Amino acid sequence: MERFKHRIDPSESHLGASQNVRLDRYLTRVLGVSSRSQIKTRVVKVLINGKESKLGKLVKPGDELEIFYAEPPSEDLQAENIDLEILFEDNNVTVINKSQGMVVHPAKGNYSGTLVNALLYRYEKMQESFPDEPLRPGIVHRLDKDTSGVMIVTKNTRAHESLAEQFRRRAVRKIYIAIVKGEPPASAGKIETQIIRDPGMRQRFTWSTEGGKRALTSYKLLRAFSGYSLMVLRPHTGRTHQIRVHALSMGCPVLGDPVYSRRDKRFPDASLMLHSYRLRVRLPDAEAEVREFRSPLPLRFKRIIKELSAE
Repeated sequence: MERFKHRIDPSESHLGASQNVRLDRYLTRVLGVSSRSQIKTRVVKVLINGKESKLGKLVKPGDELEIFYAEPPSEDLQAENIDLEILFEDNNVTVINKSQGMVVHPAKGNYSGTLVNALLYRYEKMQESFPDEPLRPGIVHRLDKDTSGVMIVTKNTRAHESLAEQFRRRAVRKIYIAIVKGEPPASAGKIETQIIRDPGMRQRFTWSTEGGKRALTSYKLLRAFSGYSLMVLRPHTGRTHQIRVHALSMGCPVLGDPVYSRRDKRFPDASLMLHSYRLRVRLPDAEAEVREFRSPLPLRFKRIIKELSAE
């Protein structure tokens, strides 16, 4: 990990420091990277005038910055012949059924075996089409490593801009299926909280009534078993770990969640039981038409449901 100390000098007008500016925008110039998304993936911790802060904080001349960041991985990614289950494909997008255990894009500790490595093999010109995002070409949204199911990637910048705008406007409808421990407080409802990074464990997030980012998830109970529930969940916002955090907040952690749940005594070998089941989106060349893509329920779900149903 690298450490960078810097005082914003009033003379740095060429860096946009002559007035208040977002820290992430300022750092793209100081650290010489091309986008704020690269800053987000590299920066581990930020201190402004000795106080830990977020990348969206406004900074001004005279502020003392202390940044702890990771060196970027090599942009010379290797194309890898990895099987992908394609649900749909045209000239602009590819819809895949992501397998559980596959990381979406290269990051610290995962520079091979990712979805991006597979895409580079399937589409030779993929990286050239996204010069500003060499490590995440075509990635417009993501699923956690252990979340399986339907997701969409783009093949060109025009398609990427179209889909990114839909995600920003929350016009994309995503439906997940989960097996959780316990039973929700109602057969259907909504969970609305603020989500913040857990101050005690940086790889976790938690809910809060103050600070953080607004997160809204609606849910419906499909079937209750003894000590477990099969649920459908729709995130209306796109926060990191949102469904997993909201499930825990109502006392129903996702079964097999290695971060937000303890190892289950009945199903000790269960992996994360969270699946991206359905995606509704307008494709770039047919934006008047909403298309829906579905991913079948995985075998790991069917096995546990069968055992629970046998009681």
